[in-house]
Amino acid sequence: MMERSRFSLNRIIYPDLNLEDFFKFTADLGLNKVELRNDLPGKGVIDTYSPEEIKDLLKKYDLEILTINALQKFNLGVVLQQAIKELKELINLSLSIGCKAIVLCPNNEVNDRRNSKEFFKETVGALKSFAPLFEESNLWGYVEPLGFKESSLCSLVTAMNAIKEAGCPNYKIVYDTFHHYIGPDTFDIIENKYNLSYTGLVHISGVESVIPTEQYRDNHRILVSVQDKLKSKEQIELLIKLGYNGDISLEPFAKEVQKMEIEEIKSAIDKSIEYIVK
Repeated sequence: MMERSRFSLNRIIYPDLNLEDFFKFTADLGLNKVELRNDLPGKGVIDTYSPEEIKDLLKKYDLEILTINALQKFNLGVVLQQAIKELKELINLSLSIGCKAIVLCPNNEVNDRRNSKEFFKETVGALKSFAPLFEESNLWGYVEPLGFKESSLCSLVTAMNAIKEAGCPNYKIVYDTFHHYIGPDTFDIIENKYNLSYTGLVHISGVESVIPTEQYRDNHRILVSVQDKLKSKEQIELLIKLGYNGDISLEPFAKEVQKMEIEEIKSAIDKSIEYIVK
């Protein structure tokens, strides 16, 4: 049985809360890990708090920050210099608040006309360009494949191979149960072609919408229950069987979750975690 202490909350789960209230919300659930974001409308990564205030709040609520989500379009060569500039800012912020890692998301646009060889080449090139920044700061870069058809990096195996070719020890992969399900990697591929030691973090969410898989989008991602079509619970069980013992972060994007009353969402999170671990 998994321990509850392995679970984290991604801030997307309840973005209307200010950061201290989100910290308290997490602690009230008996959890001690969070992921922050840089894409919430009207909010910065740490709202209007100073890094010193954030560190005080982390002590107050006995929390740690696993990641900042995310450096977007990290593998799009034409914006590489801008990405390096943004990454430097995220690294400086991470160091000032004790964050361990920065999530790297690939370009995910239907008008991206690069072919698969170009996708891989520019992914490796970006990882090589970022490598000195991660090595000097001693932070992790967490590469997150996005399973969408238009994604420039949708396979865990391809991400692993790009990290191998980049040759930097400071990279890991975010295994996202949503993106894995809609992406190209089957359970068999994970068991036989993916080296689990490359996994730095697991994102978990569920989908219950009665629509074709190719229509799944972030707004369909809810908390995991027995009705989950992604088989997220089974995915987690496979990862654990293969030896994964790291953190599992709840990352539902659906408005129906985000707009729950606070006691209602606390109960829903508890039920979801109980279902996953039993």
